[in-house]
Amino acid sequence: MSRTITLIDSLALGDLHTFLGRAGRIEDGSVRLIAASGVLAVYVAVLYPAGLLDESPTVLGLRTFALTNDDAFDSVVPVQSLIMRLERAQSEIVDAAALVTVNLPMEVHTVTWAAISPPRGGWTAVSATTSDLLDSVARSGIDEVATAIPTGTGEQIVHRVRSEVWGRPIAGLEHVPAGAGFAALSLGFLAEGETVSIYETGPWTRLTSRRGHVLVKRTAWTLAR
Repeated sequence: MSRTITLIDSLALGDLHTFLGRAGRIEDGSVRLIAASGVLAVYVAVLYPAGLLDESPTVLGLRTFALTNDDAFDSVVPVQSLIMRLERAQSEIVDAAALVTVNLPMEVHTVTWAAISPPRGGWTAVSATTSDLLDSVARSGIDEVATAIPTGTGEQIVHRVRSEVWGRPIAGLEHVPAGAGFAALSLGFLAEGETVSIYETGPWTRLTSRRGHVLVKRTAWTLAR
């Protein structure tokens, strides 16, 4: 059965399109859509373990959008297929303030990171950081990865280098890897001079700015305080 989402206006549609476009440049994979109580939570993966022996943290990006109904579902669909549906809906807009309905692509069922569900509640504020620090960490890591990975390097070596760089903790921020900064920068969550709040619950850490959320699930060996 075909599933749809109805966003409140064309601005929300454009915002979702921009977010997914940025996510697709990080990884041309899938996006998880969870609808409940009139809200659409859109999760994308930035970093996650490639296997049982991979100690990379799981780093997800999250944006939420208002829906016009109370439909409830949890679906994983290809990023590029959804982007194409959004672009088709944009091309058909007549009234920018009118509701916009988008047909969702067929689901996929082989995305390992999508089986990991961040909690919706129980978050406790633990500290804060700045967008400037996260931006600096991200740009430094991007330069390091680019220097360490020459053209034609094999996929396993590329993953290892990225895992080492983005899994490295940010100095002074407990349980926040450099990959969280990379996610915040790449997904457009940072604004100059902004304070970014940090929350925790169980093995999860959440960085929240006005533009979105970065969620980090720590690996087992980092759980002890």
